[in-house]
Amino acid sequence: MARILVLEDDRLFNETLEDFLEEEGYSVETAMDPYSALEISYRQIFDLYLFDVNLPYESGFELLEKLRQSGDTTPAIFLTSREDKASLKEGFERGADDYMKKPIDFDELLLRIQAVLRRQVRQERFTIGCYSLDTAAKILYREDEALDITKKAIDLLLLLVQARGEVVSSEVIKNRLWAAGQSASDGALRVYITQLKKYFFEHIVNVRGVGYRWVA
Repeated sequence: MARILVLEDDRLFNETLEDFLEEEGYSVETAMDPYSALEISYRQIFDLYLFDVNLPYESGFELLEKLRQSGDTTPAIFLTSREDKASLKEGFERGADDYMKKPIDFDELLLRIQAVLRRQVRQERFTIGCYSLDTAAKILYREDEALDITKKAIDLLLLLVQARGEVVSSEVIKNRLWAAGQSASDGALRVYITQLKKYFFEHIVNVRGVGYRWVA
């Protein structure tokens, strides 16, 4: 079941989107402002973002740029009433995968969501040397052998790889991998780093006092 974060400050439209997507079989979290959306995105890993553009405090463009700068590569579709080409260009430059103008046709929205998720699935099966990572099933293979590695370690591996060489802070890692209320100590994080280093020792670099980064 794909997980979608909806950010829309119109309460009625927010609830309508949530009901529609849940009826289509998606797991949905909603937010009414960018700060709440950012907090939710740190607590959970999503398969897709649906962001309004005109929002209180800051725009959906600015929020997505922050997420991209933190190493978050989750696909994003903007929903907006803006019609000028400059806004369209800005949305894609900030890291959007698609763009829909309001009023939204829900049949078209569903097709666009399915298309973006299909592209993501194709990208998520990839190889690292002699290893193959199936992120949908959260399984790491060496040739055809499934390795004994936890799903949280797989999520950590993905987070590091998707940062494309940028340092991912320990705080960001803990916010992304552990839900609110769960224990997320530095010791627990080191356990998962140790798991990954059994297979990717030369790829994972500890940036002392900051976090970790992936070296291709």
